[in-house]
Amino acid sequence: MLGAELRRIREGLNLRVDDVAARLGWHQSKVSRLENGRHGVKANEVGILLDVYEISDPETREALATLAREGKRRVWWQPYSDVISQRYASFISFEAEAVAIRNFESSLIPGLLQTADYARAVTRKLQPEGTTEEVNALVDVRLARQNAALRREEPLKLWAIVDEAALRRVVGNKAIMAKQLQQLIAASREPNVTLQVVPFDAGAHPGVLGSFVIMEFPVRNDLDVVYTEALTSSLYLERDDDVTAYDQAFDRLRAAALDVGPSRRLVTQIAKELE
Repeated sequence: MLGAELRRIREGLNLRVDDVAARLGWHQSKVSRLENGRHGVKANEVGILLDVYEISDPETREALATLAREGKRRVWWQPYSDVISQRYASFISFEAEAVAIRNFESSLIPGLLQTADYARAVTRKLQPEGTTEEVNALVDVRLARQNAALRREEPLKLWAIVDEAALRRVVGNKAIMAKQLQQLIAASREPNVTLQVVPFDAGAHPGVLGSFVIMEFPVRNDLDVVYTEALTSSLYLERDDDVTAYDQAFDRLRAAALDVGPSRRLVTQIAKELE
């Protein structure tokens, strides 16, 4: 986030990386690594860069200095570093800084709304080679993510749109699935959670190509990031055109989905069928 904002400011001033490096007496690779998020940056270095860019606004300077300090802090998921992949850790770090998330899921219940049993059943299928201890640790991470995001002092605002297929796909067994849907109903009543369901009779929709997450951050709206995931890779999209395309897709999914009340009634109906 910090690197992207520093790059945006530099490009807005029509400055090249080597121009900035020359002014500061830094190697140009250092500036590039800072902007790419591959090198830590101290708060005082942020101040030096902003002086070069002639950014005097106190709110902007403090916000970016805070990002630099936050990047150095010990995070809650560090004890799990032996069981979570680097790409999962990166996703968690983005999620921890986001103020709002818009999530469309085509096949599974959103991770932030999963029960422990449902998460365990999914993890076992996705990582069949994992030991019981590893699977349980990943479930612990999932629950810790929920607590850190949805129950913090200023809870994350989550807008989740789920395809009906995710509700009817029995993960684990019917009892596990019924409890998962009850949990989904309870979560949908929380003030920071909005849940909608795209019913089968909506036909084809923009989400048929796959799930995605749009993360919104407190510093600037144009730092929003889109996250998509495949079996062996994940992708973060931050270009304005890409983010706009996913914003529009989410808006079309909202229009295709049932409103909040009817969505909750559909989840309740399916839960009763399972019970």
